[in-house]
Amino acid sequence: PATPCYKFYYFPTPMGLPRPRCTPLEVSFSFFIAVALCFLFVTMIPVSALSAGRAVVMKSCFVTRSSVGFLHTAAVTRSGTTTSSSSTTLTRRWASVEEEVDPGVVEGTNLRVLKYPHPALRAPNVDVTEEELKDGTIAKIAKEMLLVMYASVGMGLAAPQVGINKRLMVFNISGDPKKWLLETILVNPKIKQNSDSTDIHYEACLSFPKMNGPVERSKAITVEALNIKGKKITKKYKGWDARLFQHEYDHLDGKVYIDRLIDEEKLIVQPRLDELIADFGEGGVL
Repeated sequence: PATPCYKFYYFPTPMGLPRPRCTPLEVSFSFFIAVALCFLFVTMIPVSALSAGRAVVMKSCFVTRSSVGFLHTAAVTRSGTTTSSSSTTLTRRWASVEEEVDPGVVEGTNLRVLKYPHPALRAPNVDVTEEELKDGTIAKIAKEMLLVMYASVGMGLAAPQVGINKRLMVFNISGDPKKWLLETILVNPKIKQNSDSTDIHYEACLSFPKMNGPVERSKAITVEALNIKGKKITKKYKGWDARLFQHEYDHLDGKVYIDRLIDEEKLIVQPRLDELIADFGEGGVL
């Protein structure tokens, strides 16, 4: 007698009618179809992983959603030892992401992103005063900084980058002006605690167009700051939020991400830095 089975690859049997029986040939064909579907499912995993990788790279170039770049990861502790033997081999993947732009004149503000080696990027930054918060000065500056950030296809911006040497930063991890609920404005921020664990990812910066580099940073931080109304707040950031904050925080200390590159990576970006220095002319601060 024929082997009983369900012909799942045909139209389903109408309710109430007897199930048809399969011949040995049909059983073999059904088995072949099942194996083929399993194979297809397994081979789709790398595709999904690649897509996830592309999304991660988009976020790793968070400050600019910068040009074609690498994802460069390694889990390490602050002592310098790797958390696993496999992490000593750094992973790199290509990903095409949206390139930062120089928007020129931005409607609603006279602020512009300053390019390296502008002296304002290295100048000391003073605390925002209580009076500046109360009279609306800082609120106006922060609003205009967000306009410039979005126009430049950025995710974060520090006041020194627009020539205002005050301890003020804005960011939106999505980089999307429509997602304004994700906008963050921090006044006089301070890092109170860094996690022992760190990782390395490629970063880019609006003040360093058309380049990026791998930077090691803490994976989690605790921050104290004032909000736009002058209220003291405490925030805990981890992952990409922590990296974004630390990048902008460096600007408030007169540092830029190239200061954190290892010697080999500095050699890679040096030709581009030389171009920026030549474009700026005299008076730059390296």
